[in-house]
Order: sequence, then C-alpha cells, then structure tokens
Amino acid sequence: MDQQNRRRFLKTTLVAGGAASLAATCRSVHSQTQASSNSANSEMHAAIVGCGGRGGAHIEEMLRASGVTITHICDIDQATGDKRASQIQEQQGKRPEFHTDMRRLWDEDKGIDVVTVATPNHWHALAGVWAMQAGKDAYIEKPVSHNIAEGSALVAAAKKYNRICQVGTQCRSSDAVIQAIAFLEEGGIGEVNFARGLCYKRRKSIGALGDYEIPSKVDFDLWSGPAQFTEPKLTRANFHYDWHWQRLYGNGDLGNQGPHQTDIARWGLGIDTHPQAIVSYGGRLGYQAERKDPEYVDAGDTANTEVTIYDYGDKCIVFETRGLSVDDSADEELNRLFNSTKGNKIGVVFYGTKGFLVQASYDLCLAYDQNYELIREFRTRDNLNELHFGNFLEACRNRDASSLTAGVREGHLSAGMSHLGNISYYLREDNYVSTSELAAELKKIKSLDDNLATLERTVAHLEQNGVDLDKYPLSLGAQLKFDPEKEIFIGSEEANSMLTRDYRDPYRCPAAADV
Repeated sequence: MDQQNRRRFLKTTLVAGGAASLAATCRSVHSQTQASSNSANSEMHAAIVGCGGRGGAHIEEMLRASGVTITHICDIDQATGDKRASQIQEQQGKRPEFHTDMRRLWDEDKGIDVVTVATPNHWHALAGVWAMQAGKDAYIEKPVSHNIAEGSALVAAAKKYNRICQVGTQCRSSDAVIQAIAFLEEGGIGEVNFARGLCYKRRKSIGALGDYEIPSKVDFDLWSGPAQFTEPKLTRANFHYDWHWQRLYGNGDLGNQGPHQTDIARWGLGIDTHPQAIVSYGGRLGYQAERKDPEYVDAGDTANTEVTIYDYGDKCIVFETRGLSVDDSADEELNRLFNSTKGNKIGVVFYGTKGFLVQASYDLCLAYDQNYELIREFRTRDNLNELHFGNFLEACRNRDASSLTAGVREGHLSAGMSHLGNISYYLREDNYVSTSELAAELKKIKSLDDNLATLERTVAHLEQNGVDLDKYPLSLGAQLKFDPEKEIFIGSEEANSMLTRDYRDPYRCPAAADV
C-alpha cells in the first residue's frame, strides 16, 4: 500500500456512524439515591470492567483492599473473563458474576457500589458515565477520555449524580512526587514557569497494515462500541494492546503515557486550566528503516515521534514522544538530569531560575542546582496502586470527593492535553516540511522552551535511528488557539469537529449537558 492510498485508507475509517443515544436508558430509578452513604465498616461490592493487563492490577488491588468483594467482572473477551473469574474465585472464595456486555451491570440493581474501568481508551468515558448514571462510584484508567467532549461529560456526570470519580494517574499518590512538588512550591529551584514532559519509550512496529482475523471469543461489535467499524475490521496483527496505536481506539503515547507526565507538569506549575494555544509536529517514522523496507506501512496511525508545545500565557509545557530506540542518546542535558544515556526516559523536568527538578520515575524525584549538582532526592517504596485505590475507596466510604488525589476534573485536564496535541497533528499530518522549513516556523511560535534546540535533538534522534528525513519528513501540525472556558477552538471549525467523535448507536457518549 503506497503512502497516498494509506492516507486515503486511514481517512475513510473516520466516516460517521450511528445516531441516537443509549444514555437515557442507563439511568436507573435508584441512580440519585443508591449508596449515598457507606460507613467505614460496611462491605463494598466492586465490579471490574476490562480484565486485561491493567484490569489485572485493578483486580489485585480490590482483592487486597479490606472490606471489598469483587462481585462482578466484565470483559469483551470470553476467554479472558473466564480466566479472571477463576483467579478471583481462588483468591476470595467466591466466584464473581461474569458478563461480556457491561450494560448487564446496569440493567437492574445488582448491589454494586464501585466500578473500575480498564477497557481500551475509546470505552473509558462511556463506561464511566453509565456507571455514575446507575448510581455507582467509578475509578477510570487514564486517559479518562478519548476526546475532550467525553472528559467534560464525565466531570458533569460526577457532579450531577454526586459520584466519586478517581482517575488512574497514580503518581498523584506518590510520596516522592508529593514531597517534590511541595519543594517546588516552596521555591526550592526558584521561579518555575516551564516544564518538559518526556516519553522516551521504545515501541516497536505493531506489524504491517492488513486484514486480520478477530479472536473467536470476541464480539467485535461490542468491543468497538463507540468507535466506527473499519473495513477490513481488524487491521493490526495483535488484537489486544496494540489498539493504543490506532486512533479510533487509542491516543498514541501522547495519550497513553503522556497523561501521567502532563498531570505532574500541570501540578508542579499550578496550572488548573486548558492551554490557550497548541501546536504539534512529528510523524510515524523509522519502521521502514527497521524492516529494511522503504515501502513498509505499519498498522499504527498515531505518531511515534511527536513534540507538542502548550502555551498557558505566562507558563508553558512541552511534551516529547519518542518511540524509536533511545539508547546511546546524545541529549547532553537530559542525560545529566536523568543520570543515564541508555534506556527509556519517562518523566518531567521543571526548569527554575535556581535549578532543575526531575521526576525521574514514579518513585524518584531529583533536584539539582544550576550547575547540575544534586541537592535533594525524594524517594518512596510505597505501592502506588495500593495507595491510589485506597484513596478512592476511602473517599467512597466517606462520600468526600474533595479527598481524592486524582479527581475526574484533574484527569480531564491532563487527558485533554493529549487530545489537543493530537488534534493539531491529525489536522495537518500530510503537511510534510523540511527540517529547515520547520525550524523557520518554530521561530515564530511562542514558547518558553528553546524550540530550535528541541527540534535539533529530535532530528538527531531520528537520524540516529536511520530515518531519512528527506524521504520521510516531519509533519507540522495546525497552530491552534483554544478557549479554555468554553472548551472550543477559536477560528477552526475543522479542529472543533475533532473535540468529539461520530458515535455508533447504541454506544453514544452523551454531551456534558445531556448526562
């Protein structure tokens, strides 16, 4: 498949589908009153929706928690669900009720108090909205939504139905990060207005774009849910997990790993709003060199190399995604701050007038002076999943959403950064520019970063991985203005159309005004 046909193929997968919403039918009679109070000693019944990799961690923590019984599980894959049900039965002595369709959890009062959601991204928001409409508290994995409108709907649903809604950005429960942010706020590295988030994380090709067989025990209509059908239906070799790199279902690493780091960046900078301007550049590059096939087309259609600049007026965040090999990095300053030239770099760097603060991992933060001398370390050995789920369950028992470490609005703002950055890229993904042309444009873009230095590092990384930028150039995304209060783009209806998606009935996520 040549590049022109590939672009035509990808665009046809975004054709609209579906009409009416199922949301109204999900409102149970007891949704306003059920579980309005859970005493500290009461038994809580939990349902796990999505039992794959991350769902396994949900199951583990609910089994660990005191006073909680997993009474229901749901997974679109019958084989996965049966396996998990047996594991739960072995550990808690009681087999949970298993469903492949989460709507069976809402169609009658099953005594469920809390629902945790670990589905693919395109199901996160609708599952959460349905759960809260049915009177359940909800724990939702990041990104909390697949698009901006879905995040707004979740915030509205939590407020309307008085539900507790926690987001799975567990770094908010890390003592190391909490102490480091306090150090930052106390002026530990001086005045701080700029932060850089990094996802330098090796991601190999997910295989050639093609027509693959759907697993026999999977109902693809249910799995697709809010997303449109593609033709062929399954275009990636690995059914599970690799959906992250197809935009109908996932959000690339900007939306997969990114919400952890953008969340910390906002937290440290004291930003409690959407950005007012966004621009991305990047591409899905390098797999041709890896496969030694210049015509190779990977099944993913999200960027594996992406730089996004978020302008907040007097503050700025830049997020960098690198999916190719990050070993033997030539990024001198970042190598010093992370104390490594090899392997993944996943974290945040805060740039202060008196030094740097680095979130180097979920349990380690490092503070440096201006000469890159280490001045403080912040560490924790705590189980962040246990702390984060524990915080959620305590808030549910006390009916106190203000005690959440990662409430739904925080999740919406951090996931929203991913969506806004991807919109900029998707709108102009065919806007291929030479490195010199890109540099000229970046000189004009407002940023507290050194835009040209970041571009130079990005280009060096790509060339080190064998990318021929003359043949496979970077794309410069749309330069977008955004109204943080109204949550709409200014002067771009094309961009505004991407704040939501074309849903299929009966899997329509309601707008915030309609929850």
